[in-house]
Amino acid sequence: MAQKILITGGLGYIGSHTAVVLAKLGYEIVLYDNLSNTTKVVLASLEKILGCSVPFCLGDVRDTNLLKNIISLYQIDLVIHFAGLKAVGESIQRPIDYYSSNVQGTISLLQALESQNVFNLIFSSSATVYGDPLYLPVDEAHPQNPLNPYGRTKNQAEEICKDLTVSNSKFRIVSLRYFNPVGCHNSGLIGEWPKGTPNNLMPFIAQVAIGLHDNLKIFGADYPTNDGTGVRDYIHVMDLAEGHAAALEFLERNTGYHVINLGIGKGYSVLEIIRAFESISRQKIKYTFASRRLGDIAESYSNPNKALELLNWKAKRTLEEVCASTYKFYRSIKFK
Repeated sequence: MAQKILITGGLGYIGSHTAVVLAKLGYEIVLYDNLSNTTKVVLASLEKILGCSVPFCLGDVRDTNLLKNIISLYQIDLVIHFAGLKAVGESIQRPIDYYSSNVQGTISLLQALESQNVFNLIFSSSATVYGDPLYLPVDEAHPQNPLNPYGRTKNQAEEICKDLTVSNSKFRIVSLRYFNPVGCHNSGLIGEWPKGTPNNLMPFIAQVAIGLHDNLKIFGADYPTNDGTGVRDYIHVMDLAEGHAAALEFLERNTGYHVINLGIGKGYSVLEIIRAFESISRQKIKYTFASRRLGDIAESYSNPNKALELLNWKAKRTLEEVCASTYKFYRSIKFK
């Protein structure tokens, strides 16, 4: 019998792509989302990709009783927890909202799981827990020193998960620390389309390319990098989704708490990303420079060796594939 998986934040950017991968592998998925940064159009797109209906529950992850009911109703075996707020800059302006959604929400989910005797969880974490790297590439042993409320919420949620596995040996939890997810499903039907002005680089570039914005604002041109702009590890969202599938298999064989990076193991600068997108789209991306943002760092990229060792997983898609899939999605999007 196929495992039944609840995906919180299931209509979000990473959640929706992971849903496609897992459904095609034969897992039974149930999506849970409060639609704070997405729309039910994504559900229709998912069902078009998969050729079948997908169970969806409207709800907030802080609603513990609703989660209990959903877990019981669908006889859930495992949860992948994506639900939460995720913008570094916004977290500085709205810290209480971030602690409520990301920390309180995680506690609520864990309470629901424990009450229903479900002990398997994959937690969506972030490389922001490392802060400004002391060395590169960043491995899982790197000290955690988050520089902003968003990173601190992820760090605290990780610690809660870790403490729970110590107190209750039945729990099996993997925290996956993402670097910078980018790209879209190759169908052009789902991708990253945030509500309001994008906080992430790639969707903003794409919106400039299709004429929704006049130019891109680059925050910082004086970092100690090759071209002065920030350098990040950009991982295709489909590689990331496949990393979750590998983590599911890992949890079947392993108990306790585990932390694993998901990244490509190299960095690209903002200007390198712009040039790659221009080459694929044949659109000129206008940009201006602005001051550095509070909480930003110069350079960060992963050491992904642990993922290869434990999950037998490595990123395989190229920057060109990232740009091509993003441009395809943005040119075909129907909910502008």
